[in-house]
Amino acid sequence: MIEWLAEPLGHGTALRAMIEIIILGAVSGAVGCWVVLYEISYSAESLAHGLFPGLVGAALLGVPILLGGLVGIVAAALLVALVTRLSSDSADTAIAVVVTTLFGLGVLLALSPGSPPGIQALLFGDLLGVTDTDLAVAAGIAFCVLAVLWLFHARLLAVGFDSGSGRAFGLSPGAVTALLLTLVAVTILVGVQGLGNLLVAAILVGPAATARLLTSRLRTMFILSVSIAVAAGIAGIYVSYYAGTASGASVAGCLVLAYLAAAAVNAIPRGRPARATSLSA
Repeated sequence: MIEWLAEPLGHGTALRAMIEIIILGAVSGAVGCWVVLYEISYSAESLAHGLFPGLVGAALLGVPILLGGLVGIVAAALLVALVTRLSSDSADTAIAVVVTTLFGLGVLLALSPGSPPGIQALLFGDLLGVTDTDLAVAAGIAFCVLAVLWLFHARLLAVGFDSGSGRAFGLSPGAVTALLLTLVAVTILVGVQGLGNLLVAAILVGPAATARLLTSRLRTMFILSVSIAVAAGIAGIYVSYYAGTASGASVAGCLVLAYLAAAAVNAIPRGRPARATSLSA
């Protein structure tokens, strides 16, 4: 058993993949709790898909992927704001139209005959292709995101539980939500290198949603979310190594299994409501 666990660690690619998933699991597990609390999972997924043309453009131009993703997120946000202002439909409709259009554009660019080999990996990621530079950048960005979460914890908590009380303390719910969406966007930029555009939302929302099924206390939810993200991520890498499956898809599959297991446990009758209706701090 020890040899079975240790064998992947002897390979640099698998070891770097595990370090990357630990970094990503820590930051995504924490940010994801706020995503679930603020009920912006759809917005988070939309951000991931909306930045895809920027990623493809960066790959085609030979510039850093993170820079392309940043440009893609800004462009998507501006387009959503413009369409929302000009359209009489709901904001969700505007987001759906813009994101679908941008994602389709990115796919057309990625699958065009002139695109370089391997660019399709932007869709599904390549954890086993992570470099030491990627790890250093991911660690630096993750540290900054976690530091901002710590500094603004009280403000996020006040607005997340009751936007009305947040206003009473002089907090703008719109500004706080915009800050959270910015952190979500940065977290997506960290994760998209390893899990790709289609799967990065899984580690952002899945662990937090799983933890929410198991506890009604926010502090415990944070601990569980990060633990589930890291454990499922490492399990996915082992599955990828021994089963020969895609690393990103294997991680996403383990995250789904973790959620289903939590849902099954949560459904077991205990003589009381299976799940608390609201979180407590």
